[in-house]
Amino acid sequence: MNGTSRGSNPNPNLSRRGLLWTGALAALTPWAIGDALAADPPKPGTAPAANAITPSEALKRLMEGNARYAANKPDQRDFSAGRAARAQGQAPIAAILSCADARLAPEFAFDQAPGELFVARVAGNILTPDLLASFEYAVEFLAVPLVMVLGHSGCGAVDAAIKRLKDKAVLPGHLPALIGVIKPAVVAAEKMTVGNLFDNSIAENVRRQVAQLKSAGPIVQKSYEGKKIDIVGAVYDIPTGKVVLV
Repeated sequence: MNGTSRGSNPNPNLSRRGLLWTGALAALTPWAIGDALAADPPKPGTAPAANAITPSEALKRLMEGNARYAANKPDQRDFSAGRAARAQGQAPIAAILSCADARLAPEFAFDQAPGELFVARVAGNILTPDLLASFEYAVEFLAVPLVMVLGHSGCGAVDAAIKRLKDKAVLPGHLPALIGVIKPAVVAAEKMTVGNLFDNSIAENVRRQVAQLKSAGPIVQKSYEGKKIDIVGAVYDIPTGKVVLV
């Protein structure tokens, strides 16, 4: 952050409503915020939460679910079942940073029921401050054991980053800022001697977002270094439906 004088306002455009909202949040104690976000802890003697599993067990469930999906043999479910129970809270087994591409639906790709995945989606599956806050919530208050960055084949955002870099393509609106985050992955992929630029850029972008999450303090980094969670990257292949870890 750039240094500012004590008497200056680093954001003169901040609205009065924003100031009031910030003040209201500041008035809450940390434990009050936690109470507002988190479900009540289990009482002594009760069964552990549904997501009280190891990171490796969570990943195993995801990959087994993907194998069922790719083989077109998903578990048959009545999606109305469990609605009342889900209204009481959530205990997802994984938090997933996914691309917003309409052809990729993590709940289907991993053959998981409603309430089992905490999914945040954005074009190019890039980590932004707002999305980081969502993953902090999932780690701190929902106790997810696993975080995954999920890219996919044929990603339009990565393709745009390649065209921007190689052909100087002009993009409208806010797209240049989004593509700018992906550009370093393309630059790194250009130096790879195996595979093609497009696929290598997709995988490299996933790896870079994983690295950012692993070092994202204070919450996610602490949980990862304390081995409470694992953070992995994967790419979904649209034609086959298979997910490959990268």
